[in-house]
Amino acid sequence: MLLEIIFCRKNFEPDVEDGNQLVLAEWAYDCYHKGKLDVLLKNDLEALDDIERPMIAIWCIQEDPSQRPTMKKVIQMLEEDIQIPLPPELSYSISSF
Repeated sequence: MLLEIIFCRKNFEPDVEDGNQLVLAEWAYDCYHKGKLDVLLKNDLEALDDIERPMIAIWCIQEDPSQRPTMKKVIQMLEEDIQIPLPPELSYSISSF
């Protein structure tokens, strides 16, 4: 849900031209991993200054529930009360489900 809010689109968009953009979670992770969040944010300079929110969202989509932060930690990260560690790499393809 956090990804949908940040990037202003649904998680699944069947009508996109680029097949890599069908599933928001995969596309966001790929863009984050490649350092190209500007593609997702459509060059929204204000949003690009807040790189932490996509990192928090990627933490929230981890396959292993034990790796996902609790809601309390998510709120603390969003409020900048705690440092946000780099999220681990996704270990699966979300669109395979």
